This record gives sequence, C-alpha cells and structure tokens, in this order.
Amino acid sequence: MKAEKISLKEKEVKPVVDHLNDLLANYHIHYQKLRGCHWNVKGKSFFTLHVKFEELYTEALVTIDELAERVLTLGKPPYSTFADYIKTAKIKEIDTIGMKDTDMVKALVNDMADLIEMEREILEITANAGDDGTNDMVNRFMQFKEKNTWMLRSFINED
Repeated sequence: MKAEKISLKEKEVKPVVDHLNDLLANYHIHYQKLRGCHWNVKGKSFFTLHVKFEELYTEALVTIDELAERVLTLGKPPYSTFADYIKTAKIKEIDTIGMKDTDMVKALVNDMADLIEMEREILEITANAGDDGTNDMVNRFMQFKEKNTWMLRSFINED
C-alpha cells in the first residue's frame, strides 16, 4: 500500500518493481564487470581506460543505490543477494584477468546495450503506470549509457 501513499496504484506498480529489481540485478553484474576491467586493464590504453572504467563503475554504483531506493519507495524490497543477481541477470559475469583491452570495451558495450534495452522496456511500463518519478530516473540512466556507448564504440572504431 506504500505506492498509494505517493498516488500510484499498487497493481500498476507491481510490474515496475519487478522490472526495477531485474535491472538492479543486471547492474550489479555490470558493476562488478566494470571493477574487474578497471583492475585488470593493461597495455597502451591503460591510462585512458583505467580512468574511464572508474568513471563508469562510480556511476553504476550510484545507479544501483537509486534503483534499490526507488524499489523501496514503491513499497517493495530490492534484491540484495548475489545469488538473486546471478539467477536473475541477463548479463553474465566474465573473467577480466588477461583479457585484451578492446575485448573489455566490447563486453561493456554489449552490457550497456542490454541495460538500455531493459530501460526502454521500463519506460513503457512506467508510462502505463503513471509513474513519472521512475520514468525520469530510468531515462537519466539510459541517456548516460547511450552517450558512453557511443564513446566506447568510437574507442574501438566500431560503428
């Protein structure tokens, strides 16, 4: 009933919360992948990518917190175990030790494409639920990733 306290109908918010929890699980896997890339990048692009990966994982950590808090705002508990994240996430873990820098970037671009796809789905669901707060939040996340996807694709000369 907490959703009703912010003028949203519980029945309409349930799919929003379910999708936010799915997105949260995927962000946790993506976040850890970013950390692994940050720790394990080597080579000529080390200085460039080390800084970029840190920027991306810092933003992902803020996003994770906002997602969990939004789920709570809508009256439900957020996923909070790695077992839930791994079981739920579409994005899969990778071993970044010894990985080529360009392969790291490609893996992150693929993650971001998956996250953007999930976010576009949530935007439709939140619009149907009249949940402008979640819609605005998710739109911000998506815009950040759209821009960074373009930058990372440019880094590896991928159109």
